[in-house]
Amino acid sequence: MNKKFKLEIRKASVKDLQGISNLIKKVYGGATYPVDKIRGQINNYPEGHIVALINGRIIGYCASIRLPEEEVMRPHDWKEITGNGYGTTHDKNGNYLYGYEVCVDPDVRGQRIGQRLYSERKKIVKYYRLKGIVFGGRIPNLHEYIDRVKTVKNYIRQVKSKKIKDPTLGFHLRNGFEVIGVLENYLPGDKPCLGYAVHLRWKNPQYQALTAKKKGHLRQDSVRVVSVQYKQRRIKSFKELETMVEYFVDVTGDYRADFVLFPELFTMQLLSIKNAQVAPDVAIKTMTKYADQLKDMFRRLAIKYNVNIIGGSHPTLVDGRVRNVSYVALRDGTLHEREKIHPTPDEKYWWNIEGGDQVKAIETDCGPIGILICYDSEFPELTRHLVNQGIRILFVPFLTDNRQGYCRVRYCCQARAVENQIYVAMAGNVGNLPRVANMDIQYAQSSIFTPCDFPFAKDGIAAETTPNVEMVAIADLRTDILEEARANGAVRNLKDRRHDLYNVEWRGR
Repeated sequence: MNKKFKLEIRKASVKDLQGISNLIKKVYGGATYPVDKIRGQINNYPEGHIVALINGRIIGYCASIRLPEEEVMRPHDWKEITGNGYGTTHDKNGNYLYGYEVCVDPDVRGQRIGQRLYSERKKIVKYYRLKGIVFGGRIPNLHEYIDRVKTVKNYIRQVKSKKIKDPTLGFHLRNGFEVIGVLENYLPGDKPCLGYAVHLRWKNPQYQALTAKKKGHLRQDSVRVVSVQYKQRRIKSFKELETMVEYFVDVTGDYRADFVLFPELFTMQLLSIKNAQVAPDVAIKTMTKYADQLKDMFRRLAIKYNVNIIGGSHPTLVDGRVRNVSYVALRDGTLHEREKIHPTPDEKYWWNIEGGDQVKAIETDCGPIGILICYDSEFPELTRHLVNQGIRILFVPFLTDNRQGYCRVRYCCQARAVENQIYVAMAGNVGNLPRVANMDIQYAQSSIFTPCDFPFAKDGIAAETTPNVEMVAIADLRTDILEEARANGAVRNLKDRRHDLYNVEWRGR
């Protein structure tokens, strides 16, 4: 063995996404999960996802979630029980660990990596005092013997009696797993297994049923969010814009906020510097020249005032095309960009803005967050895709010029909060820019929404501003209460989804 050989087994993190994706692609002959699906797996239950590395390279991965006994013991398929592979069905009160992925680099087989990963699962079960592990195990040699054995049960019996060799099922049996049944159509696309899986269980020998267990107090886990309702007015220089932005960031810093949200396209007031009415397409190209200055400004302010900044949005050139892009500056100095997917008809007509093609969560020191710009909030699939990736807070910078347009965004944001059991913050512009096309008038009432259940704010509104007045809305959002509501609320929208009937599958990058 190489003297420099160093094996590490540890909890997976979002920094491992590409390495895990590369491993799965290698193991399954080119097919892999989208990176966002792996992100969702890890974010939805970080403790249940393990990687094995040799000399820093990921060579093994296993994914697990917690589920109640009645869920894991009934007939099911892979998509249904795992939330289409995102792990969104995870139940923090579940008394079984459900495994739904294990893969090992074929180049390092023989090093007992699979056995080590299963040992880690057993450690999780013992640490949390769970009943055991359940999963659907593959039987990759079934297709070779089905004509001879006729039924899957006969195949399993012959593997047990060592008349047929199946490396996967044999491995599970040697590691203490018992066969409790057969799962039909578990993975219909798994041709070697003919869609079947063996229903397997390992019982925790140290498990003791806990009776009359008293619930402790909820752990304090609060995130402070500020939405800025920003007034559009004429300015004379970039420095003037910078001064106003810094004022609001300074205020949020004084309040020890974790996030501050600015409105969509609030930077368009930079066009008022020359105060000359120009063609809309020319105006937008002028705006793209400020992109680097704005990024530097947001990054500097995020570090200086120790607050994560969602910088509304700004017209930005991406591969020679104009996109509506939100700059997200985190207080550790990193900068992220998120593009608007659905430009409005006015954005297309006046400014030639095109839509992006990615919707990805952003990892922050307060957990993963999502960004959807204005109109995108009216497409529920986008929020569900972000929730599948593990977000608990969605930020929606918006720009509307009348109450009807505003109500579309507001009602959709409230719907996203209810149906996904998340918090949604929205921030809009007020005031006017008479000589800037499509920015002449504004209407806004910036708000921070919660799910509608007993632990949350009345009417599902944590905070909101006075309409059409420059001010801020501030709210403390309890993520621990959110998790409790998802698990035990009056309704459990995420938990009660019918994964056997429908799902959101992202076809973009």
